[in-house]
Amino acid sequence: MEIAERNVEAFNRLDVDGFVESATPDFEWFPAGATALERVSFLGREGVEKYFEELRDTWEEIRLVAQEFRDLGDCTLFLGRLEGRGRASGAPVDSPFAAVFDFRGSQCSRIRAFLDHDEASRAAGLAE
Repeated sequence: MEIAERNVEAFNRLDVDGFVESATPDFEWFPAGATALERVSFLGREGVEKYFEELRDTWEEIRLVAQEFRDLGDCTLFLGRLEGRGRASGAPVDSPFAAVFDFRGSQCSRIRAFLDHDEASRAAGLAE
């Protein structure tokens, strides 16, 4: 759980180095939102750099607010909110947000993000 918590903190700073220090070299990130609909993922350090660049281009402000972390053995479930402000529109965003952090040993190997807590819980193997 500590690694997932550190990854959320690094995300909020858009800190590539802080994020990838606990990730496997073949780390894969499946974001929520429009990118998820296109089934796009971001791979390794280069993928994290590209994704954070896209976030900087799209968002004036963006941050994840944790409500709960659940240690599920080989994965951690993050439940919280996504808060931000769009760069072009200036419109505020406050949305449910969840993620499943998958681990290989002590390193994060994959993140699957969701805009629905129930969907993330099912992806983590929890029954409704």
